[in-house]
Amino acid sequence: MSNAPRHTALDALHRSLGATMTDFAGWDMPLRYGSERDEHNAVRTRAGLFDLSHMGEITVTGPQAVGLLNHALVGNIGTVGAGRARYTMICREDGGILDDLIVYRTGDTEYLVVANAGNAQTVLDALLERAAGFDAEVRDDRDAYALIAVQGPESPGILKAVTDADLDGLKYYAGLPGTVAGVPALIARTGYTGEDGFELFVAPEHAETLWRALTDAGAGAGLVPCGLSCRDTLRLEAGMPLYGNELTTALTPFDAGLGRVVKFEKDGGFVGREALTAAAERAAAKAPRKLVGLIAEGRRVPRAGFAVVADGVVIGEVTSGAPSPTLGKPIAMAYVDTAHAEPGTPGVGVDIRGTHEPYEVVALPFYKRQK
Repeated sequence: MSNAPRHTALDALHRSLGATMTDFAGWDMPLRYGSERDEHNAVRTRAGLFDLSHMGEITVTGPQAVGLLNHALVGNIGTVGAGRARYTMICREDGGILDDLIVYRTGDTEYLVVANAGNAQTVLDALLERAAGFDAEVRDDRDAYALIAVQGPESPGILKAVTDADLDGLKYYAGLPGTVAGVPALIARTGYTGEDGFELFVAPEHAETLWRALTDAGAGAGLVPCGLSCRDTLRLEAGMPLYGNELTTALTPFDAGLGRVVKFEKDGGFVGREALTAAAERAAAKAPRKLVGLIAEGRRVPRAGFAVVADGVVIGEVTSGAPSPTLGKPIAMAYVDTAHAEPGTPGVGVDIRGTHEPYEVVALPFYKRQK
């Protein structure tokens, strides 16, 4: 069995654009095309174009599709209206997070579950196992889709130039079938950048046509191709968690400050309910650690795994860190002891190779777009 990375339908196009490629979750993906700072700033001020075809699509369909999803996931999928989407999670029986997901309702009894690339097989296996006893089909559709995202303040205008779909009526976390550049697509107003934007699910054979059409439509609006590197700094500024960093099987949604996605009031039980009930009670009493933002007073950049310290004592750990192009300073997300989690808590630093660099504790997110 080959361990060679998989390639998206846009692989040759990325290489023709001079992209620096990297192995990510078993896929050969564009890391950057030129300057990751320029790509980041383009998304914040104009628009960026991303290939996200490494994400994992799983279709759940049938008379009891919603029952299966309510059993398998922590959210209440029964309240997701037609054409809408929901951010949720799939957990183990012990409450540990297997993945965070977006679930789109694409029909009366059909849902599209989108998993992170590195967890797609895990999520598929869990859904197949949890489907026992439900009149529903779980289908691996990872090879049926390419996923292209256009993100940034200019993205609505760019997309309007190549589609007749009613984008003005398309709310955040909603999706509708439509035609984009003559290509059938699921048009979703979702993203992972903190900006307005769209994610377009199309057949792989149509991916290049769509990419080129969006590139042409965005030429006058400053649209640039963007890689995974700036996607990471964009989501970090927006305070969005990354699986493997802020979310792991060692943490419950309550540990991650995302207990709101767990819906105990839905009908029937769900996998992990008992453990998550206990986690909710612990969090209500006082969670031992809290996810916070850190902004550097100096120029040294913290990285995942670095210790957060106060008065020479380790009080937490950095989960993600990078230079912030928007703030002009290094930033980080970190789990820290609740005693040091309040914004402005004095004396907090990050141990960067033996030196305790001063950092300001702030509430997340670091950046929030103006509506």
